[in-house]
Amino acid sequence: MTLLQLLTPTLPTFALMFALRALLLRRLTLSAQGVAGFGLEWGLYLLGALLLSLYNGVVHGFPLESHLKILLGMSTLGFLVAADLSLTRDWVWARRREHQACLALNQPLAMSVSRKFSLFALATLILLGGVFFLLFNKDMEWLVTVGYELPRQDAQRYILLEIAFVMAVTFGYLWIIIRGYGRNLTFSLMHQTRAMARVQSGDLAARVPVTRDDEFGLIAASTNQMIAELKARSDELHLTRDVAILGLASLAETRDNETGAHIIRTQYYVKELAEYLDRTDPARYRLDEVTIELLFKSAPLHDVGKVGIPDAILLKAGKLTDEEFVIMKRHSQIGADALASAEAQLGSNSFLRLAREIALTHHEKWDGSGYPNGLAGEAIPLSGRLMAVADVYDALISKRVYKPAFSHEEAAQIIVKGRGS
Repeated sequence: MTLLQLLTPTLPTFALMFALRALLLRRLTLSAQGVAGFGLEWGLYLLGALLLSLYNGVVHGFPLESHLKILLGMSTLGFLVAADLSLTRDWVWARRREHQACLALNQPLAMSVSRKFSLFALATLILLGGVFFLLFNKDMEWLVTVGYELPRQDAQRYILLEIAFVMAVTFGYLWIIIRGYGRNLTFSLMHQTRAMARVQSGDLAARVPVTRDDEFGLIAASTNQMIAELKARSDELHLTRDVAILGLASLAETRDNETGAHIIRTQYYVKELAEYLDRTDPARYRLDEVTIELLFKSAPLHDVGKVGIPDAILLKAGKLTDEEFVIMKRHSQIGADALASAEAQLGSNSFLRLAREIALTHHEKWDGSGYPNGLAGEAIPLSGRLMAVADVYDALISKRVYKPAFSHEEAAQIIVKGRGS
């Protein structure tokens, strides 16, 4: 056949196929273009094969073998093209669902991944086997009928070039399909691993976009449900912890009737001071959001040791004697020992460590004249220093039986004047 005879039916047939494809795909939403889209693409190539076979049979009188070549060749090409386009549509749909932050399956599982893979592998083997069988059969027939007229090396070269061309086209398309499937799978697993890494670091707000409607999508949806349940339980535990903290702190507060809402106010002062340090000198203090929140939560326990101080001393209206003040100073160690006991029984964590530091060191002074251990300068943990400033500030602006309440400006001036002591 001449090139013109070959192109005369081929070009109109493919034009018709593309027109039908554009028309039919408009009727399918992107989410419905999975198996249905694959079937449409492959079906159009089968239709094109039938039209070409019919035309060549009527016009050129093709024998049965030639009809089989057209049908099998177009079927194989259509199968590979349909698989590639389906993977591309899956990729586009996955990206869209990623931007929409879909967290649940869009539809029930239509076909499992293992079934899809098995059917694809089986169909590929059958189609490629048929193509190469017809190719070898044609070459053998050609050698018998025409090949003897050519030199042996030329005949061998023609056959090898033909086989190499068919292999390059089919295996090249298979490589494209494998890469497309790997790209789609990597995209899904990337979100899964990122979300799990965030959860592992404590971020329970992480979610996995459900970008597929197969087992991997089911895993993503189940992961989201698991993270949501973990967050609910974590929130419940945090609420229980906060209630326990406020309960213990309030227990100490109720035994000191002059402090009022001291624990709540100092809690917020500590947070404000920590945030200020983080804004002004983050490289030095390294106070991230998690640490600041832990300081905020543990600050109410700074005076929990007062539960171990006798009422006669804790509630005394006048000035304490030297002996009484020695006993009063023990509340720092009592509170730290109680929290250390909790650490020993429950295991250490950042919250208990900071709470113990604050309880033990919030009466230490920069010049080493504080108690209970006479720590000085940087030897005093930052948590204790922040609590000390908050504690003194609240005491200054609060009314006591032995003094009036100072204004903010007066309290700040007193604290600045006494820095270094």
